[in-house]
Amino acid sequence: MRRKRHIVAASRVSAAVLLPIFYKEGQYFILFIKRTEKVKEHRGQISFPGGAYEEEDGTLVNTALRECAEEISLMADEVEVLGELDDTATMTSNYIVSPFVGLILWPHALKVDQWETEEIIEVPISAFLDKGCLREETEIIDGEAVTSYFYHHQGRVIWGATARILNQFLDIFTQVMA
Repeated sequence: MRRKRHIVAASRVSAAVLLPIFYKEGQYFILFIKRTEKVKEHRGQISFPGGAYEEEDGTLVNTALRECAEEISLMADEVEVLGELDDTATMTSNYIVSPFVGLILWPHALKVDQWETEEIIEVPISAFLDKGCLREETEIIDGEAVTSYFYHHQGRVIWGATARILNQFLDIFTQVMA
């Protein structure tokens, strides 16, 4: 088993997200949110529920769970945290994101908060396993080659830190399910 890659950078803000998965109609789905145009950063982007660490959270997993409750009414006691993925740094803002994977029961009465979250999006994992939905590009950032991922689904594009987190999850998912 490989260890989680931690990123520590005092100049960046710690944040956490939850990659919520659920089982419906014979297959696994991932839940995403579309951020509103009202928020300061990541406007209109497809992401996982989450946000910046606050001192009263105590841990980053608590940050992810608090943000889920605020953004989509998914309460902490309704999530079975399965594990965590590698930290990733955002490129367009100043965050280090710690992703957690959680299983939620379905159906679930989720609702958007309208301030941070405009829409809840359900995507079957099988849609991401179709190689036609993924585009990869190599960019040079600070002299280092970095792979960027772009997942296309029903006219939407998942990119940036969310796509990197999704890519790692899908790698693990396909190994486990093989």
